[in-house]
Amino acid sequence: MSMSTDERHPAISVDLVVLTILDDALHVLLVKRRNEPFAGCWSLPGGRAHIEESLEDAARRVLNEKTGISRIFLEQLYTFGEPNRDPRQRIITIAYYALIPFDTTTVLHAGHAEQDIAWAPVATLGCLAFDHEMIIEATLQRLRNKLDYTPVGLELLPEKFTLSELQRVYEIILGKTIDKRNFRKKIRGKDWIERTEGFRRDGPHRPAQLYRFVPRSTPNGSYL
Repeated sequence: MSMSTDERHPAISVDLVVLTILDDALHVLLVKRRNEPFAGCWSLPGGRAHIEESLEDAARRVLNEKTGISRIFLEQLYTFGEPNRDPRQRIITIAYYALIPFDTTTVLHAGHAEQDIAWAPVATLGCLAFDHEMIIEATLQRLRNKLDYTPVGLELLPEKFTLSELQRVYEIILGKTIDKRNFRKKIRGKDWIERTEGFRRDGPHRPAQLYRFVPRSTPNGSYL
């Protein structure tokens, strides 16, 4: 029996792990599938790459089409290609992860193949479609590893932030409490941030100094 084109040649897709911090917890963007396979299950935003576009262009297009999100940090993660990861046919997916500042108000809209879209706490995710749990776990491992040698965690902060807010981002990603004095000494030694002239008062304490990115220290990712 002759093989169809789909059977001879694997399809290429992109899946996106979009992360932000809400309610003092790391959240990931999920869409609820309307169609089989995994109808009614939550999954990562994703889609097929077109023959004429690069993988990054495909990631940009899919993210914008399915969520309306643009202009955020984006970096390629890993290729997932287990033969049976999709029951329809052999599909190899290239995963990307994106980070959204927690002060960003984003209007999300579901694409034509999904009926719902929502932020879900990473710590309490249920069963997801395909191998998307594995993709999210790989993203978290990458993010945790990069915190020590790149300023990637700053992408989850607003343009101006306090050192306490920065420390809390690190604690949320790492899942542990960090010593305040050691953290500030380490961050100031990285030359990733600079003081601004602004201050912010939270509660009865004295106003906290506001900081911002040092432009030359932008993480090695791209923006949509």
